[in-house]
Amino acid sequence: MKNTFKIIIAAIVFATLGSCSDEQNYQLAEAKGSFSILTPQTGASTVLTPALATNPAITMTWSAADFTTPTQVDYTVELAVTGTSFAAITPAGTTTATNLTWSVADLNGAVLSAGLRPFTQGSIDIRVKAAVGSVVQYSNTINVLITPYTTALPTIAVPGNHQGWTPGTAAKLASAGYGQTNYEGYLWLDGGFKFVAPDNAGNFNWGNDDWGDDGTFTNKLKLTNEVNCNAATAGYYRVKANTTALTYSQERTTWAIIGNGTPGGWSTGTPMVYNPTTRKWTVTVTLSAQSAPNDGMKFRANNAWDLNYGDTGADGSLDEGGTNISTPAGTKTITLDLSNPRVYTYTIQ
Repeated sequence: MKNTFKIIIAAIVFATLGSCSDEQNYQLAEAKGSFSILTPQTGASTVLTPALATNPAITMTWSAADFTTPTQVDYTVELAVTGTSFAAITPAGTTTATNLTWSVADLNGAVLSAGLRPFTQGSIDIRVKAAVGSVVQYSNTINVLITPYTTALPTIAVPGNHQGWTPGTAAKLASAGYGQTNYEGYLWLDGGFKFVAPDNAGNFNWGNDDWGDDGTFTNKLKLTNEVNCNAATAGYYRVKANTTALTYSQERTTWAIIGNGTPGGWSTGTPMVYNPTTRKWTVTVTLSAQSAPNDGMKFRANNAWDLNYGDTGADGSLDEGGTNISTPAGTKTITLDLSNPRVYTYTIQ
């Protein structure tokens, strides 16, 4: 029993001594000399692509920092847009090793947060902060050239009489892909409107590029000396704009469900009701069980087949002219959400 107590006391003493030793090391730590980034070299460049998102992008290495006493050093890699003197710092990884590897996706997210623009080469300053407790020292600074990407579709805003002519809060149209200028979306219009592009920071304000009608009201856009586009009557519109071809269109729509799983079969649509607060269309009906692709239902505009949506792939995402949607039996509330441009969805609950 006495030996057991001796062992316990000894363990406590050693643990206490170890703790004191760590505290003393932190207290005695003092930055000595300097340490340097070894790789990559200043001026290195890389182009990031979403197809390689999980692949390694850049491996950074640096010499060990010297704090005069042997203790653990915490390293943080810091990024900032070149020329800003690290006024706004983006932390991009912490380690106790003297190296750090970013995946393409992680580096892309970090440089976008720092302020680089997608698909445009930008210069990023990189340094390493070494810390022992509150004692800190920094490596040298390098700068590298990085071209990031985004998977978000470019958008333009549609301010107008329908929402008080405020670009920052206006509904958006989305293009078919980055670098493309064929924009589309659904929104409520009531009177005049215009199209406003984002500035370099992604903000929508007057003073940015904005397009209106060329004055002929023949669906032609103009960037300067333009007039407001005009929606004839208040309603829910599918709006398109091409800022390269300088054309636009607005098609007023009302929506219904149709199909042999719905009350009206394939001959008569069941109207849906628009909620301006949620910006969604809904209807509650009794459905019969029908299975796609041959049966079920679709969403159809204006009691015609010119514009309709189905769900190719049955993933809850709508496709123009897509496959029929299976219908479950019972009384269900069906919701059509066209408020997110080019990402149209629905639910059956």
